[in-house]
Amino acid sequence: MTPSNSKLTSNKTIQDVGLENSIENDDKPQLRILYQDEYLVAVDKPAGLFVHRSYMDRHEKYFALQLVRDLVGQYVYPVHRLDRPTSGVLLFALTEDVARKMGEKFVNKTIQKTYYAMVRGHLENEGVIDYALKEKLDKLGDKNVSRDKPAQEAQTAYHSISLASLPVAMGKYDSVRYSLIKLKPFTGRRHQIRRHLSHIRYPIIGDINYGDNKHNPFFGEYFGFKRLMLIAKELSFKHPVTGDQLIIKADFDEQWQQVFKKLAWHIA
Repeated sequence: MTPSNSKLTSNKTIQDVGLENSIENDDKPQLRILYQDEYLVAVDKPAGLFVHRSYMDRHEKYFALQLVRDLVGQYVYPVHRLDRPTSGVLLFALTEDVARKMGEKFVNKTIQKTYYAMVRGHLENEGVIDYALKEKLDKLGDKNVSRDKPAQEAQTAYHSISLASLPVAMGKYDSVRYSLIKLKPFTGRRHQIRRHLSHIRYPIIGDINYGDNKHNPFFGEYFGFKRLMLIAKELSFKHPVTGDQLIIKADFDEQWQQVFKKLAWHIA
């Protein structure tokens, strides 16, 4: 098996980006390359960054597609998507043919995706959430798509990593409880992980669409920031050209590390 992130164009495990590209504004996201060869490039997408331009983000200035294109100096092809509030591994192809091959891998489910989420409550042990989901449509972008489609099958495996409690009363409970959960989606429905965890009543912290909007403000005040606590931690697949097994991983950022420290979670 090829070691994780081993085919970088430099000898560094992760290449910090921004020194050779002038920063026009302080709010310009600084991406890090996790993997790069002549066919693929993967970056660590920060929370809050759109992958590409759409009708929803006409007021946004920066997009991952644009930033990665400028970084590598050529056109790039997105082969999957991450929601704007989700951070982590984001993969692009460098040719149209490789993009097609990677698209086939996603369709054929030969790419293993691993996420981590912090949820409200103590979700223990492990299991599979098998709950069909109606297609999530945009009011404008999907205005011509039928709303009568049946729900699509959707499965997500989960494994509890760590539990924690804070001695703070909230609602009818005398403490605040959290869980760190490792997740592997077997299907790729829109907002699948967020909707599945909400369905079993362990919503992701910071989820304004499917989460606990009474608890989210407390989290922001206690930990000092507001965001969706969901990270695309790892992609594993066979290289579409070389056939090598690739494992591309993103690190937990400073905000995740801040949470781990406060909850005494020792997570690598």
